[in-house]
Amino acid sequence: MRKIALDIVALSHSVTQSNNYAVVLGERDGARRLPIVIGGFEAQAIAVAIEGMLPNRPLTHDLFKNTLDVFNIDLKEVIINNLLEGIFYARLICLKDGEIIEIDSRTSDALALAVRFGCPIHTYEFILDAAGVELQDTDDDEDDDDQEDVSFGEAEDKANDTKLTEMSVEELRSALDEVLAAEDYESAARIRDEINKRK
Repeated sequence: MRKIALDIVALSHSVTQSNNYAVVLGERDGARRLPIVIGGFEAQAIAVAIEGMLPNRPLTHDLFKNTLDVFNIDLKEVIINNLLEGIFYARLICLKDGEIIEIDSRTSDALALAVRFGCPIHTYEFILDAAGVELQDTDDDEDDDDQEDVSFGEAEDKANDTKLTEMSVEELRSALDEVLAAEDYESAARIRDEINKRK
C-alpha cells in the first residue's frame, strides 16, 4: 500500500471537556486533515517536544527515547496503520544493527516519539478516506439555496450536547466546514465520526 506523509499541524485544547485534546495531522501533499482525539498527558508530551522545552526530569516519552538511544535503536518512522471502531493504531518502525523491528504503539505515544526523534509520520489512503476531513472552499455550496445553514456556534452546541444524530448529512457537512474554518478540530472529529456512521 502507498504510504501518505503527514505532519502535525495543530494541537487543540477542548474548552468544554477537561483533559480532552485533538492532535491534527495534515497531509503533506494534499488538503486533507486527520484529527485524532488524545489524552491530556499525551498532548502535553507532544507540545513539550514541539516547543523544544526541557523538563527538569525526563517525561515518560523522553525516558523511552533515551532508552532506545542507549541501546542504539533508531526510530525511523511512525505508521498509523489501522482504524478499527474509531480507534487508531500505529507501529514504530525501528532500526537496530541493520535489522528492522516493528513495535505496536498507541498512536498518541507514537506521535510523541516521532516529534522527539524527528522521524516521518505516515498513514494509508484507506485511513484518510475513513477518518480524514478535507478543507474545501465554501463557494461551491452557494447555489444550494435550500441547504440549511448551521452557524459555528450552533454546530459547537450540538456537538457538545451530543445532538449530532438529529442533524442531516447536509447539515453535518456544513457544520464540519464551519468548525474546520474555526480550527475546532475536536468538534470536527465528532462530526466526522457521525458522518461516517451514516455511510
